[in-house]
Amino acid sequence: MRRLVLAALPLALLLGACGGGGPTTTPEPDPDRAGSPASPGGSASGPDASDSPGDAAGAGSAPDAEEQAALDRRLRDAAWANDVARARRLIRQGADVNAKDETEQSAYLVATSEGYLDLLRLTLRSDARINDKDSWNGTGLIRAAERGHGLVVGELLRAGIDRDHVNRIGYQAIHEAVWLGEDTATYATTVRVLAAGGARLASRSPSAGLTPVEMARERGFDGLERILRSMTTADRPADPDAALLRAAADGDADAVAVALRAGADIEARDERDRTALLLAVTYDRVPVAEVLVAMGANPDALDAQHDTPWLVTGVTGSVAMLEALLPADPDLTVRNRYGGLSPIPASERGHVAYVRRVVQTDVDINHVNDLGWTALLEAIILGDGGPDHQEIVRILLAAGADPTIADRDGVSPLRHAEQRGYDEIAARLRR
Repeated sequence: MRRLVLAALPLALLLGACGGGGPTTTPEPDPDRAGSPASPGGSASGPDASDSPGDAAGAGSAPDAEEQAALDRRLRDAAWANDVARARRLIRQGADVNAKDETEQSAYLVATSEGYLDLLRLTLRSDARINDKDSWNGTGLIRAAERGHGLVVGELLRAGIDRDHVNRIGYQAIHEAVWLGEDTATYATTVRVLAAGGARLASRSPSAGLTPVEMARERGFDGLERILRSMTTADRPADPDAALLRAAADGDADAVAVALRAGADIEARDERDRTALLLAVTYDRVPVAEVLVAMGANPDALDAQHDTPWLVTGVTGSVAMLEALLPADPDLTVRNRYGGLSPIPASERGHVAYVRRVVQTDVDINHVNDLGWTALLEAIILGDGGPDHQEIVRILLAAGADPTIADRDGVSPLRHAEQRGYDEIAARLRR
């Protein structure tokens, strides 16, 4: 009973208090918004040296205090909207990612609480104070952990944030992930990432009087309790690299976190030059891949037969794995041993859902492999002409696949379809 009483007050306080909460005022009209509406998921934000505030194009004299305040306010508005393109422009003009409003919110802190990964990466490249605190004396790591933003948690850990800071109501990031979280796959990944990154897992919250394991038990979170018990009782592996590779292949996400916590090289290779991430993709171990991606695993690491984690998603056809790898910014131009990109084997194998999703990326769907075939040609030449391959042909054409690209012998997709008696596909190609 004593523990429940101790824990109840902080939980009640926190349930509407920590983290973000949204802007406190209605954003003003912003001249930087014109012509660049924010996409629902935010704008892409790959590595770009020009993100540095010192590279502001046409920078003149420094803005005065009033101008600076306006720039900073507009940047915070862009952050709440997850408008990365607008945020980048404002930073180039001199806006400060660390500048706070009256509620102690900055663009950087907003990115952490809202889970805006591209925005976070932009703020980190723009001199964000990584251990800056919010009005609860909490770090961005605590804010992200509370919301279950595993990718943001991993990004912050790899950037060197204080893993075990205690906020003013007595919680570390691991406490908030459990006490204010849910017993879901999202929070399971977050807890594993915190463990993999070296966060203390057995500390008792001074306010709640509970350890993370005890918090999970009090909340009835059987899944999180099991994960935390596994993390806190597992023996340190004698060979962390071997343990990592074995756990990735087996789909044991807890053991993956334990191996990383023990110092495993995330890019360790097996006898076929496969990394843990490539093994996870090969066997479709999505929870494992989510931990590895959050901790910085390379989606472009080539194995002995010139496969990468990203390329193998086209072979397996796993949309869930595709989604797990996209935050790692895979290189969509890397070719497999046949000179192909991921849509080509996916089209051949009839992976309808995968093709439907991958054509929404920037991958070149008209790429020609070393055999002289595009994804469209492979769907016809190596497909069976049935409903799945018919749908793939439809998807590819709707996405801009060029039906006039012939094979190396000059035979067009239409001719191949006619030769094989694929009447439905041929009819679509004639339209």
